Amino acid sequence: MAELAVTFSRRFGATSRRDRWWVTPLAVFLGLSAFIVYSAWAGLQGAHYHFGSYLSPMYSPELFGESPHSWFGPKPGWWPSVLPFSPAFLIIPIPLGFRFTCYYYRGAYYKAFWADPSSCAVGEPRKKYLGEQSFPLIIQNVHRYFLYLALIFNVILAYDAVSAYRFADPVGGTRFGIVLGSLVLTVNATLLAIYSLSCHSLRHLVGGCRDCVSTVGDGGTTYACVSALNRRHMLFAWVSLVWVGFTDLYIRLCSMGVWSDLRIL
Repeated sequence: MAELAVTFSRRFGATSRRDRWWVTPLAVFLGLSAFIVYSAWAGLQGAHYHFGSYLSPMYSPELFGESPHSWFGPKPGWWPSVLPFSPAFLIIPIPLGFRFTCYYYRGAYYKAFWADPSSCAVGEPRKKYLGEQSFPLIIQNVHRYFLYLALIFNVILAYDAVSAYRFADPVGGTRFGIVLGSLVLTVNATLLAIYSLSCHSLRHLVGGCRDCVSTVGDGGTTYACVSALNRRHMLFAWVSLVWVGFTDLYIRLCSMGVWSDLRIL
């Protein structure tokens, strides 16, 4: 395939537009920066990420760790002693990779962080545009594989949400109950599932790769459903991102005793 190279002559930021074109990239820059800073801080803590039956989505699944939610016990012996350890380090590459390679997020952070381009009809800071045909941006094509892993994570997070309705019974065993935290985790799992199911790559896999969608086994019903979700993929991307941070914060503050979990039923 021939390399795409387009030359620009307009100086950076030059435009004849009179609207506030800079508002959207600025908002994206501030929103993503805030989440990156918070999630990095939360992941480095390695503490207050669980509370009773709750487990922060930034730490789920907890492969190794000190909480009762750990699958394989405490910190593994093979972890380098010179490096700090947090259960989040072992799983964060998957949700991070899924969002980083997401078609929507790529367009959003290209504009907000790299000014590539800053906005439509606005001068860029570079002379050539090479697209995603060379390293490192060609790696963005692994998005489909991160989707497969993300769907597995959706099942695990759904299990975490169901577990949030089980509480220790004073007379032994467990009992069903509804508290605010269980609803927070349920909303989190639901939003992340919708974000994953609205993915452009999933839309391609369930019928978008066919010349005629009606030839798909279900006559294109699944494709139509995913397409309906895909129309609001940007909305689901942002709402699910914010809710992940809020869910971690909620569990963290409950664990620290800053606020009490509100019992509903």
